[in-house]
Amino acid sequence: MEARRFEELVAAALDELPDPLADALDNVMVRIRTGRASGGVLGKYEGIPLTERDDYGGWGQAPMPDQVTIYRLPICAICTTDDEVIDQVRITVIHELAHHFGIDDHRLDELGWA
Repeated sequence: MEARRFEELVAAALDELPDPLADALDNVMVRIRTGRASGGVLGKYEGIPLTERDDYGGWGQAPMPDQVTIYRLPICAICTTDDEVIDQVRITVIHELAHHFGIDDHRLDELGWA
């Protein structure tokens, strides 16, 4: 799948978030990488989950944003149709944003979002 179409799918997945969930996102940057991540992951969350934040940023400085990375090639590699890519992008975006809200992989597995 071409990079531009993949970007549109990630944007659509973000647009589909329910308003209360989208409004609760705090200082998160979502980016797309073409290459592969170590460990064969489809996405990666880097940051401090909302459930673990204390004096976030401190000393009056703006904190660095949490980062969610979605990896295009690994997602495309495990999918055989465009519809599968669409579904997997949505699942991956939701999975990584769930980490921002403090939901771990074990709980995501229980919920069917692993």
